This record gives sequence, C-alpha cells and structure tokens, in this order.
Amino acid sequence: MAFDFKREYKEFYMPKNKPGIVTVSSMNYIAVRGQGDPNQEDGEYNQSIGLLYGIAFTIKMSKMGDRRIDGYFDYVVPPLEGFWWQDGVQGIDYACKEDFQWISVIRLPDFVTADDFAWAVEEATRKKKTDFSKTEFFTYDEGLCVQCMHAGSYDDEPATVARMHEYMESQGYVLDITSQRMHHEIYLSDARKVEPERLKTVIRHPIRKG
Repeated sequence: MAFDFKREYKEFYMPKNKPGIVTVSSMNYIAVRGQGDPNQEDGEYNQSIGLLYGIAFTIKMSKMGDRRIDGYFDYVVPPLEGFWWQDGVQGIDYACKEDFQWISVIRLPDFVTADDFAWAVEEATRKKKTDFSKTEFFTYDEGLCVQCMHAGSYDDEPATVARMHEYMESQGYVLDITSQRMHHEIYLSDARKVEPERLKTVIRHPIRKG
C-alpha cells in the first residue's frame, strides 16, 4: 500500500475542528512563488498549481523510468498547501485578494534531495514541453503553531481564525506572524469539484509564548 502522508501524520493533516497547539518539524516542498487573486481564472496562482503537480508526479513516477532515487518508496502525492501574506498586514485581509503574496507548495518525501529535484525539473521540462523554471526546492521549519480544521468557504475562514487566536491566548501564546513565519493553509478538498460549504482546509498560524 502506498504511503499516505495524511493518514500517517494525522496531527498535521487531519486536526479536529477545534483549535489545538502543534509543533511542526522542518519539511521540504516543491514551491512556486507569486502574487495576486487566487480566484483569477488562468491567473498566476492557478498556473502555479499545474507546475507543482507536474514536478510532483515526475518524482512519484520516477520508479517507471531510468532514474533510481535512493530510498524511494511508493507514496500518495500530498495535498496542495499555501503560505500567504500581504505587505503591511499582520494576518490576512480577505477583502483584498488582489494584494495576496503567496508560496504555493506540495510536500516532498524526505528521500527527495535537491539533486533529485533538479533532475525532476529537467525531466518534466523535456517531457511536457513546459517551462518549470519557477519551481524551487523549498525548506520550511514551521515550529510552534496553532491550527484548526476549517469546514466551508475560504471566505468564511476569519471566524475559524478568530477561534484559533482566542484559544492560543487562553493558553498563554501570542501570534507570531512575520516575514519568515506565515499564514498556512492545507487544502484537503479540490475546490473545482467540491461545493464551497463542503471544503475542508487546515489553517495554521505561527505562535510563541506570551
């Protein structure tokens, strides 16, 4: 059976629908950076998703070709994630989506090295006749966070975020969003196929002791 990150690391991918504190270790990702409204049809954000999955499946399917990645095991490609911020705003202003800055990511298994990633970019470029130069090997050490499962539309996230912040303060923590520690979302639903009220999204905010 293929290794499934969501099943094996439920504390990171399947939290309860009430806030909790979690420490997230350093992870490697495929990443694409950009800016602008993610809802823009054929916009930069939607284009980034195609680039991410192009590299993700090139690595996953390397077992079918000549590339032998040391330590490879079969796995389910992890869900799409995103780190979000807006210049001059602590947190997120959902009314100004055109001001979003983002890093769109998909987690990499630990066996994937920077050299393996570079090979995948070259291989995907050759096979798919697409420019994958915007993708990067990105390492992020998230550390101490408050998180919660959000059910429903992305536009309704502020209510969940408010509950997260109320909880963290009750536990003696304060928000620690900086240029290096960002609003983080993990998308467990495909917004193209699921009604907004049925979407499931993990929301995670960095915190520190007050």
